[in-house]
Amino acid sequence: MDTAKPVQTSHRGKSLLQIKRLANPVAYGILYSFLIVVAACQIYPIVWLFLFSLKNNQEIFNMSPFSLPTQPKWENYVKVWTEGNIGQYFFNSVLYTVSAAVLTVLLASMVTFAITRMRWKASQPVLGLFMIGLMIPVHSTLIPLFDTFTKTNLIDSPLSIILSYTAFNLPITIMILLGFYEALPREVEEAAVMDGATIHHIFFRLTLPMTLPVIATTAIINMIYNWNEFVFVNTFISSDTYKTLTVGIQNFIGQYTTDWGAIGATLMISILPILIAFFLLSNRIVEGITAGSVKG
Repeated sequence: MDTAKPVQTSHRGKSLLQIKRLANPVAYGILYSFLIVVAACQIYPIVWLFLFSLKNNQEIFNMSPFSLPTQPKWENYVKVWTEGNIGQYFFNSVLYTVSAAVLTVLLASMVTFAITRMRWKASQPVLGLFMIGLMIPVHSTLIPLFDTFTKTNLIDSPLSIILSYTAFNLPITIMILLGFYEALPREVEEAAVMDGATIHHIFFRLTLPMTLPVIATTAIINMIYNWNEFVFVNTFISSDTYKTLTVGIQNFIGQYTTDWGAIGATLMISILPILIAFFLLSNRIVEGITAGSVKG
């Protein structure tokens, strides 16, 4: 009687183990199938846009939206680059995006350093003022900003775009930097003070190098926003010399006819750089956002 129980237990253990072994591949299969479907849904609009950019107006309106182009119109890309002034728009987009991102990250790092690493009475009220910026809608500021830029002769100037991008990206950038700065060890700064380092040396030579992971994250997020922005450029810029890709698409929209293939090619050119940058640096974004919480 006593010798039978271990045999039954062993049989049950084996059966449970077999069930687990069978269940794991099934569960992983279901999970990966679901992820493949989600990935396909995310990638398909980009593939559709690429095929759309290789069609002419007749194929777009007379054929199925899901059909392949009968003869790929690669000349659409040549047309937008040579006739549509896309080269100038592309340069402007890069200029505004990089300049505003560098300025935003530098100013946000200074503000966050002053709030978290220095002791002064108004630090929390100042932080609250910056966080209020997260609740202000962009469209509600267009008229006051337009009036301000008009009085300061900054309408139709790249500086109006760079300043607007910087101001609206500061709150979210400070919020991301805040957790990382709070987790930095103060012993390093105290040792630097004992060695006679000034506040500028501490910030530029110690703090900034230690915060490079989260700085890279905020820079990428800023560049994605700046590259895709439309409202500020459309409101403050009127001449073709200073327009960006997002606004330059309107050149192919006429009063009576619209070159939809050229618009598709322009959209493809505009999303490709930021798409490549996101794929290459997506891991850095996640690492930088979670770095502060992990260290804390």
